[in-house]
Amino acid sequence: MLALTDLSEQLLSRLSAQSGVLVTVARTQGSVPRERGTWMAVFDLGLIGTIGGGHLEAQAIAHAQNLLKNPALATSTQVHALGPSLGQCCGGRVELSFERVGPDQVQALRESLREELTHLGLFGGGHVGQAIVQLMLTLPYAITWIDSRDQVFPSLLPSRVRCEHSQPVEAAVHDLPPGSQVLIMSFSHAEDLDIVSQCLLRQRRSADLPFVGLIGSATKWAVFQRRLLARGFSQAELGQITSPIGLPGIQGKAPSVIALAVAAQLMMRGLRSDLVNTAQLDGAA
Repeated sequence: MLALTDLSEQLLSRLSAQSGVLVTVARTQGSVPRERGTWMAVFDLGLIGTIGGGHLEAQAIAHAQNLLKNPALATSTQVHALGPSLGQCCGGRVELSFERVGPDQVQALRESLREELTHLGLFGGGHVGQAIVQLMLTLPYAITWIDSRDQVFPSLLPSRVRCEHSQPVEAAVHDLPPGSQVLIMSFSHAEDLDIVSQCLLRQRRSADLPFVGLIGSATKWAVFQRRLLARGFSQAELGQITSPIGLPGIQGKAPSVIALAVAAQLMMRGLRSDLVNTAQLDGAA
């Protein structure tokens, strides 16, 4: 899914009224602070984003501010070796591009800054669900947030979050984009069971949900397994559900702690998927 992140939205909003310099990591070699495509925007007062901090970023900010003060200066690229001269010992090389941007470039940037985001289907608008949304919005995710209750969602949410009231709540499983990661944490165990059941039916048909996670204890999952087996699902199918959720070793039951453990688990699962896909492409080549 292609969409703008909150940081990109901030940039476009500011550029609609003020010009700046967009600094982008154009190429990298070896160990570097940030990957290719990372950007920051420098203005007369303040900046949006980061290319990694340290002396590299300080020098880039100084050069960008000089470009702002001297419109006759041509923009260019700079290559930095991350060694002793920069006070950074990463050992790699970074090429930075500098581009003057303003209101006239907003529409073009709106297209170029769109990122490929992972889709998350989140069932449950409670305290843990709210903490997960807040955290996942700092990561490359777009979210469909689903609950059967009215007036459960916050009134102001960014465009990357689409709220949906679904009754019955499990009906929303059908409309999740292929490749969605799914988290199930409704206010009702009965709803949770129906959502899990619909996810398993979708997996049986199309196998396009790479992660389905259910909040709760091992005891809850043991009860659910018995009920799902009685509904005709096999033990192998139940193996597609992760429960309890959260990266092992992160202790605590506060919503913010659970959100951290779950976000780490989702990111690791996504990283493993990327590595598998890369290996498959390499093998095909």
